[in-house]
This record gives sequence, structure tokens and C-alpha cells, in this order.
Amino acid sequence: MPFPSDSDPDLEIEGLLAAEFERQTTGIQLIASENFTSPAVIRAMGSVLTNKYSEGYPGKRYYGGNAVIDGVEAVAIERARSLFGAEHANVQPHSGANANMCVYQALLQPGDTVLGLSLDHGGHLTHGSPVNASGLQYHFVAYKVSGGDERIDMDQVRDLALEHRPKLIVAGTTSYPRRLEPEAFRSVADEVGALLMFDAAHIAGLIVGGAHPDPVPHADVVTFTTHKTLRGPRGGAIVCREEHAKAIDKAVFPGWQGGPLEHVIAAKAIAFREAADPAFSKYAHQIVANASALAKALADEGFRLVSGGTDNHMMVVDLRAFDDDLTGKVAQLTLDEAGITLNKNTVPDDPRSPFVTSGLRIGTPSVTTQGMAEGEMSTVAGLIARALRGRDDAGQLAAIREEVRTLVTAFPAYPNGDPHLATAHA
Repeated sequence: MPFPSDSDPDLEIEGLLAAEFERQTTGIQLIASENFTSPAVIRAMGSVLTNKYSEGYPGKRYYGGNAVIDGVEAVAIERARSLFGAEHANVQPHSGANANMCVYQALLQPGDTVLGLSLDHGGHLTHGSPVNASGLQYHFVAYKVSGGDERIDMDQVRDLALEHRPKLIVAGTTSYPRRLEPEAFRSVADEVGALLMFDAAHIAGLIVGGAHPDPVPHADVVTFTTHKTLRGPRGGAIVCREEHAKAIDKAVFPGWQGGPLEHVIAAKAIAFREAADPAFSKYAHQIVANASALAKALADEGFRLVSGGTDNHMMVVDLRAFDDDLTGKVAQLTLDEAGITLNKNTVPDDPRSPFVTSGLRIGTPSVTTQGMAEGEMSTVAGLIARALRGRDDAGQLAAIREEVRTLVTAFPAYPNGDPHLATAHA
């Protein structure tokens, strides 16, 4: 029996897909946790691998017909191990959050003490937020950035570790613009006999590209997402020391997940190959250079940068120095109208709620993929400042929107058109 879509395409969904392609490719994409992935990755995600159920691991499946699937996943595992220089890799986590929870289940007992960065100071929900399963199942103690330079104070981390004797220390962030030094966290963990997990969700691409210190030699376990700076499909992965391999695999399946998404795993394998190319290192370093240039240009426009700048792919902007009445929520909505996409974000000790905020989080992975460099970052900063100063002027926002469109037209994310259409018509 023919599929209905062969003769009756879903025009409503196709129209929405086209609209999203238009939005992505005619605006400036500055969300730190997003990127443009390659057409090859998109093709894999739209492949027949999505048809196959494959609970288990290569050579140990609960369903028949997995010989090809085993080959796909084995390639992804080996490429992940090689790319990160790790003893073991698990490529099945559906997300970075899943990867983190799997590690906790593998290494901890409910109620165990864990040290993690506070959510409102740049940590992630899965680093012990009380509204998240991590905070509900385990006893998290939060470390924070200092009140002076707004950086993680390793003396504070050490003091908390000595006081609370955690079983696990989590080094990782989601809105922290500075480097994390793996050796410093390892030193504290060793002093108190703790395990060390490094959450590299945001910076995995910078790590493999040599633009951030490598945590793999120092951490017991490293979790990461395969999108963001790694520029692959949406998903997660875990690399670890061999001594934790069995526990990690068991926590992923059957502990937290059922059947893996093998079409996404194939796409992860492609992304790992792309990240191993020498050109990726140049890309990773350009992300950091662009972030530094954008941060400086924003500061010149009157914005205050949390911690004074950035060492990685993102910056956190405190809007109060620019305009004390301007909230992150209003800024985000205004910039959406101007064709500039980013997200509202709390600043350390923010007096406003997480739904309103006093800040913005801005990242450069996507614009760097498009080929923009330091010169364009100055232009982008100017567009942001003009839009926010003129936020009540619809005509000015429309004019800026056209300038944005002109800028990104010179840097097409997909020069050959929508990869979805190429896949659909293949």
C-alpha cells in the first residue's frame, strides 16, 4: 500500500519547514547552544536507519536484523574514542541531559553528595537544580562564581569539597564565558577522594579543535552534546575511563533509555569524522576569536560583559549598564523582530526572575560556520545596539532586519539550498 505522503504531501508541515529554513538563513543566529550542521549529517538523520529497533549494543541486541546497525554504531563509537582520545565511548544518549543523568546513575547512589555549579551562576539544570531530577535524587552542593571577577574560584570549590566530601565533582557550565581548567578540578577531586565528571556540552568542539584545555586525561567521565560547537546532530555522548565503561553502558541502557536512535548515531559518526578534519581546528579557534571580537564590540557599545569578556564561544551580557530599564525578555523579543536570534539569560545574583532576566547569552558557533570573522562581529554588535536603542520604533527595526538579511546573504549557511529538500527528493 503506498504511503499517503507519496501522492498527498503534507503541505502544512512542508510550509513550516520552509519557513524555518527561511528564518535560520536570513537572520543572525547567536544562540550559544546552536549551530548549522552539515548536509551529510542531515541526510543521515533522514535515513532508513530510523526504521530499525536496536535495543542493546553492537553484538548484544534484543532484536534481529541488526548486523548493519551494529556496523554503524561501531563506527560511531570508534570515531568518538579516537576524536577524544578516550578509552571508552557510549554514543547512545539522546541528549546531554540524559548523558549526565546516566553518569550519576552509574557512579552514585541516591542521596550521595555532589558538587556542581549553581544554575543561576552559569551551571546547568542537571548540575543539581532543585527542580531537576539531579537535584531531587542526589544531594548537590553548589559552588558559584565570585562576587568580584565573576569567575569560578577554585579556592571556594576546594573549601566546599573539604567541608562536604562529595562523591562526585561536576565541572561544567551552560552560561559561563571563561575556560574551565580540568587539572584544577582534578586536584580538588583527588584531595577529597571524589570522582570527576566534566560536562563538555558547550565546548566539545573547542576541545577537539584545540581551542580549550582537554579534560579527557583528567576526568573520570566526560559528557558532551554532539550539536553546539561540535556541529553535529542534536544528541549526547559519554567518554570515560575503561574502569567505568560497564557501569556507564548499563546506566544508558537499560537504565535510562530504551532503543537508541540509530539514524542520529549515524549522523554523530559523520560529525565525528568532520571534527577530525584539520580544518575543524581552524574553525574552533575562529569561534573563540569571533566571540572575543563580538564581546569587545559590545563593550564599546556600552554593554557590560559578565566577567569582563570571554575565553570561549559565548558571552553573557548584563543589560543594566546599557539601559537599566531593559530586561532580557524585552531584548530577546526586540532582537527577534530585527532578525537577530539569541536568548535572555540571568546574570550572577540577578534581581530579576529567570523568565525576565537582566541579561543575554550570545554565542558565535553558527555565524562562524557561515564564514563570518572579526570584522562582521563589529557589524553585528552595532546592529544589536541600534535595535535595542530603537526598540520602540517599528520602522527602525524593519530597516535593521533588512540590513541583517543583506549581511547573511553574503555568508550563506547552505549555499546549495535547503538540505531537507535535497534529502526529500533524493
